[in-house]
Amino acid sequence: MGAIKRILVVDDSRAQRRLLSKMLARWGYGVLEAESGEQAIESVKSNKVDLILSDWMMPGMSGVEFCRHFRQMERDQYGYFILLTSKSAKEEIAHGLEVGADDFLTKPVASNELRARIMAADRILRMERELIEKNELVSRTLEEISELYNNLDRDLVEAKKLQQSLVKERFRSFDGAQVSLLLRPSGHVGGDLVGMFPINDTQVGLFAIDVSGHGITSALMTARLAGYLSGASPKQNVALKQSEQGEYIARSPAEAAEHLNRLCLEEMDTENYFTLILASCDLRTGEIRLTQAGHPHPVIQRANGAIEYIGNGGLPVGLFEDAKYEECQSTLGAGDRLIIVSDGITECPNLRDELLDEEGLGKILKRNRGLKGSAMMEALVWDLQEYAGEQEFPDDISAAMVEFVASK
Repeated sequence: MGAIKRILVVDDSRAQRRLLSKMLARWGYGVLEAESGEQAIESVKSNKVDLILSDWMMPGMSGVEFCRHFRQMERDQYGYFILLTSKSAKEEIAHGLEVGADDFLTKPVASNELRARIMAADRILRMERELIEKNELVSRTLEEISELYNNLDRDLVEAKKLQQSLVKERFRSFDGAQVSLLLRPSGHVGGDLVGMFPINDTQVGLFAIDVSGHGITSALMTARLAGYLSGASPKQNVALKQSEQGEYIARSPAEAAEHLNRLCLEEMDTENYFTLILASCDLRTGEIRLTQAGHPHPVIQRANGAIEYIGNGGLPVGLFEDAKYEECQSTLGAGDRLIIVSDGITECPNLRDELLDEEGLGKILKRNRGLKGSAMMEALVWDLQEYAGEQEFPDDISAAMVEFVASK
């Protein structure tokens, strides 16, 4: 079961070849013979040879020249080469090693020494071939992993498109206000989600969600949550309820958050939770009602550029049973706006690992106070990237903004 199956004996002496061949055959090896280096080359070309025993001194091509030629041949596996010689000078031995010989035996060859050298060669070849097999296995495995990765990458690209499609409108103008949305995952898919939904002719709803973790699990959860706050299906929207007249009206944001908390704990078998801002805006009066559940504090930027942080903090959704949430109110005047951002913005680090925080966000908002709608969102990302430097954003970036045009 060794690595050496067939041995080529090369010697211009027929008697020497026959002596070696008989010993090798008796030990169970297949044996080929060649009387010259030229004949040995042809034999190697047409036969699989594991080990070569070659005389050094031969007429025509010497054993050293044959060894050099043998090493230049293309072979699937390594062939072990032993030179038979009466030479003992270190310079000549070194020369043999330089051209590719693996070992030397002094003539006349003793059978016990020959067998010991062949056994040593067998161990070396066995390790070499085991290594080749393992490398081939590793290569095949890497190819399979690469193919799986490529398939996964293609799926994630499509998943990103689907997740981005959850935010069907990035900008919408209402009578009295306009809403802008920003969603930029840090990877293919992420756990952030922003959205808006009409409540009735005079009110619009706004939400921002940040699911814990990253990747596919978080993205799937955002897709589930999008259905609970959908503007296309008001019957399924937990932020809405029907009045006695059958019309849809805004549910208290705090009550809606508590309902989402129960749904998350009862219907979603997951360890993920999420932070939330849920708000309603009256397009006639500018009145804002919102609930903050673990999300960064919303910002009101007045028409004169002044910054106000609102909200009561609150627990994330999906962590604690019977969690209660508070509601806060504020009023937007003409030219004021409400900005909701994810912690991917407020906790964005720079190259010194310093976080942007609320103070840094306030500076960005003041610097861009003259920009409106999508232009403001683009400026927010631009300034954030400038703050972060050349590094990628480590977390998803999302924001929602309602700008009040004028009181009606």
